[in-house]
Amino acid sequence: MTWSNIVLAALKENDARLVAYVPDNVLAPLIREVISDNDFVPVGATREDEAIGTVTGAYMAGLRGAAMMQTSGFALIANALASLVVPYQVPMILLISERGTMGEFNIGQTLVARTMRPTLDSLGIVHHTLTGEKALRFILDASIKQAFTTQAPVAFILSPLLTGGNPAARDQLV
Repeated sequence: MTWSNIVLAALKENDARLVAYVPDNVLAPLIREVISDNDFVPVGATREDEAIGTVTGAYMAGLRGAAMMQTSGFALIANALASLVVPYQVPMILLISERGTMGEFNIGQTLVARTMRPTLDSLGIVHHTLTGEKALRFILDASIKQAFTTQAPVAFILSPLLTGGNPAARDQLV
């Protein structure tokens, strides 16, 4: 199974059916799988904070969900996390494709990458950097279950070591 198959299976097994996403090259395989699987309700968002609002509203209506974005988009959601998700105990699943590391060519990506983990820490949001497929299923399943049990968000940072990174960034290295 590929990393995207494993993520999709973990979402299904934990009944996280609504998936709001902002288009992203790294997340493209997972987004395609979500869109083509009738078990999911895919919602394309124009901004990352819109994805957060969509998943929060769905949770308040009884649906479990996830928001998918790129590292740079994470910079847009600190307020939504701090004023909505955390205080209202929304068990938000965040899937964040990591940019800004390992040969990144875009300086803007590197700046946001440096602030993402400290921001998650300051908000008390549990986060895991996923680097390989060996423990992926266990980490996803156990952490998603914990998020819903404790009514707290969880963030999964999808390292280029797991996903292969952004094709455009790889092209810049050649």
